[in-house]
Parts: sequence; structure tokens; C-alpha cells
Amino acid sequence: MNALLDTHTFIWWDSDPAKLSAQVLALLHDPTITIWLSVVSVWEILIKHQMGKLELNAPLATLIAQQQANGIQILPISLVHVLEVGNLPPFHKDPFDRLLIAQANIEGLVVLSIDSVFARYSVNVMW
Repeated sequence: MNALLDTHTFIWWDSDPAKLSAQVLALLHDPTITIWLSVVSVWEILIKHQMGKLELNAPLATLIAQQQANGIQILPISLVHVLEVGNLPPFHKDPFDRLLIAQANIEGLVVLSIDSVFARYSVNVMW
């Protein structure tokens, strides 16, 4: 299985793993599962941090490098991902989440998210 982290899942994994469900924690520690972090989430974290809405335990580049050393893969944003957003129904107004959903659909990834709005889309979500 391949799993895509929602932004909050990545943040909680680093700063407060107790907020993650037992199922998500098990998946994150399963060596047979490839875990992906989208550049979309990196962008969202950077924006929220710069606006003072999000505190980080370390510089963002350091957090990402640490997780890459643990095997996390980085998913770039491609034109096909962006165009897929146009095919999504307007259930969610958050542009970052909409792009994550589009990426998950295109790449066949399960999204690890607590966000209940994701379930309204035709995307696999686990929590």
C-alpha cells in the first residue's frame, strides 16, 4: 500500500503523535507501506508557519530531511494533479486539501487524514 499524509498528519507525527489514531500509527511504522508527503503539504506548512499560525519543533527543511531519512517519499505537484482538481466536486473549499485529494486519486494513494470532508470524495481515506 502507498499512503499520502494529510498536512496535519505529518505535523502531528512530528510534534504530537498521541493525536494520531492507532491505525495511522501502525501504518506509519509498517516498513511494507510507502509513505508520501506532498509538496502541497510542505507549501501549506510553510505558509502557516510564516503567518504565525503554526509552530514547528525545528526548521521545516530539517523536519523533512529527518522524515526522508526514515523513508518518507516526496510527491511533487504535476500538471495532471492540478488539472484533476477541476474534476472534483466542490465539497471542500481548502485548495491544499483539494490538491491532495487530486494527487491521491491520480497516484492511487490512500490519504491518512482525520478530515471527514475527504470521505465525500471518491478517494480512499484511513484514520
